[in-house]
Amino acid sequence: MKDQIIKFLAYDGKISVTCASTTNLVEEARKLHDLSPLSTAVLGRVLTITALMGSEMKNKTDKLTIQIKGNGPIGKIVSVSDNFPHVKAYVTEPHVDLPLNEFEKLDVGGAVGTQGFINVIKDIGLKEPYIGISPLTSGEIAEDFANYFQTSEQKQTAIALGVLVDKNGVRSSGGYIITPMPDATEEQISKVEQAIFQAGAMSKMLDNNLTLNEIAQKITGDKKVKVIDASTEPVYECGCSKDRFAESLMTLGKKQLEELIEEDEKAEIKCQFCNKIYNFDKNELQEILKQATKK
Repeated sequence: MKDQIIKFLAYDGKISVTCASTTNLVEEARKLHDLSPLSTAVLGRVLTITALMGSEMKNKTDKLTIQIKGNGPIGKIVSVSDNFPHVKAYVTEPHVDLPLNEFEKLDVGGAVGTQGFINVIKDIGLKEPYIGISPLTSGEIAEDFANYFQTSEQKQTAIALGVLVDKNGVRSSGGYIITPMPDATEEQISKVEQAIFQAGAMSKMLDNNLTLNEIAQKITGDKKVKVIDASTEPVYECGCSKDRFAESLMTLGKKQLEELIEEDEKAEIKCQFCNKIYNFDKNELQEILKQATKK
């Protein structure tokens, strides 16, 4: 089944709902980074919220970067999306393993940590990018982002993110964001809260082969949810190239490039997002130095 992001309106346009299935996206990341089951659960949740937020951006040139740095053993998590969304991400420690938590589930909060920050950088064509920062509250990612939306963007949201992993890889992965419109009534919000409680885990619903339409109905309690946009298919795509890394080498400056040519006579650069390796020989480095000197 294809990954998909679908936007809905519930209760006659009073409640906005965006649901995502990201199983293939997260499985691609698991393979690329050789992630442990716990690291898959962590990065999968972050990739899903990045895809959901990326799909909200309007222009092709818009770029979203999310950085999470907690005090847990997984270290730093970075994910990036455009508005398509093409999504990519990496973690400092891809092989983290911890005992199951008290609910007999993968200990995402323990891996991420409960102290630290989420940084959200939105480059949407303005003079300066928007930067929002909020503290981690649980390390479970969904709760942390609900807190981010409330403190940084003044938005009330309900967020669920889930990844189900077995010995063969990612069985299901997905998430949703529910946002009441300013004119939503207390009764409608209360109905949604009850429906979310009864619906259970997102990854379980996907694993039980529920469609995103069925999930939207289940988590809102509204059987007449209206589809607004069903055209979005998130994918894991890095987009790195040798030319791009050549440009980044140029930014090292003349002195450092000269030292690199003299001492190493070559450079090897590994992309953090897809683990591809790019090699530059002495001639290529000299050409880069020549270009950098012109600038």
